[in-house]
Amino acid sequence: MQKHNYPQLLIFFVFLCSCTKHEIPQLATFKVEKSNFEDVVKIEGYVEPLNSFSVACPRYVDGTISYIIQDGIMVHTGDTVCILEDNSIMEDFNEIKTQLENAEMELVKTQADQALQLSLMEAQVKNNEAETQIANLDSLQLKYNSPTQRKIKELELQKALIEKNKLQKKLKSLATIQKSDIRRKELQIERLKNRLETAQKRIDDMTMTSPTDGMVIRANFYATGKKLQVGDGVWSNMPLVYIPVNNKMKVKINASEANFKRINENDTVEYLFDAMPGNYARGAIIKKSPVGRPVQNNSKVKIFDIEASVDSCKTIPDPGFTCNCKIILKRVKDTIVIPQVALYEKDSMKVVYVVHPKKFEMRQVETGLSSPETVIITKGLKAGEEITLTKPDKEFIKQKTTFKKAVAKDSTQVKKSK
Repeated sequence: MQKHNYPQLLIFFVFLCSCTKHEIPQLATFKVEKSNFEDVVKIEGYVEPLNSFSVACPRYVDGTISYIIQDGIMVHTGDTVCILEDNSIMEDFNEIKTQLENAEMELVKTQADQALQLSLMEAQVKNNEAETQIANLDSLQLKYNSPTQRKIKELELQKALIEKNKLQKKLKSLATIQKSDIRRKELQIERLKNRLETAQKRIDDMTMTSPTDGMVIRANFYATGKKLQVGDGVWSNMPLVYIPVNNKMKVKINASEANFKRINENDTVEYLFDAMPGNYARGAIIKKSPVGRPVQNNSKVKIFDIEASVDSCKTIPDPGFTCNCKIILKRVKDTIVIPQVALYEKDSMKVVYVVHPKKFEMRQVETGLSSPETVIITKGLKAGEEITLTKPDKEFIKQKTTFKKAVAKDSTQVKKSK
């Protein structure tokens, strides 16, 4: 049976560990070279005609699309291009219609009631006239009656005259009241008819037609960036379709607030079109909307409209094509550029860790322009050197170089040379 020599194995393991302890670890590195620095914003956009007729959602509508014409369809003036639905407008229309019907029925009922009241009042007037005529006839016989009977007949005649005047005034007053009541109800009906006409116009406006002859291009939906579809929600003044009037194009960009703040007018833009591989185009930012709009109705998150020109391209893209936009904020040619992850801060200094054969060197550097991904090194690094992308452990950092030490070293060498 073979015996295991555990003490010798233990000594060998300790020796192996002591030999590997001082070897520098294998870290991800970056080789320093001169290249072009670019601070860019990459964002998606879509092509629109530079000049076009647009069909937008009416300002009072907050509804959904029930029909929208397909992209690329040729239309003539008056052709239907989009139909919207808004339940609140339909409910308002139906409610006003019911109120109008009730008001018209109430007017007819009032007219009938007034006609009955007028007939009864006229009957009372005629009855009073008959009684007055009888009283007048009786007055002819007063000379044959006793003084008392004569006095009674005279009082009855006065009473009949008073009642006649009273009924005539009441009849005149009733006519005025009835006329006023009828006019009030007629005005109510007119107002309801006007409201119903307005509601009907809103319903009619939800069926939108083409203002000119041409090819229809669907607008992009703000929330998804894709073409509008049946069922998508729409609201006031939201573009629905475009009808180009020429072949000049622009690119529409919907930017977040963070990107919007970084982008400036006249910044150069480079385009790559998804549906046209190899069709490279260039342009510039020509317009920034000063006010953002919600990504959807009542949302607090806003997006900002940016327009860019298409100044040169191999082939003119069709309206509606999506594209990848590379907006160049700053560009510096032939300079030292390193990744941001390779730059560290130590004691208020910007430092990098330079790789040497058996050690790492912490070296102070000065920086220039930067972007979220890269930074220019203006002092402290040379092309051909290699730096780490992760910070080494302290035990492997054998050298530290700062600008003060470098200046002191240079002064010492000058004194020795003298």
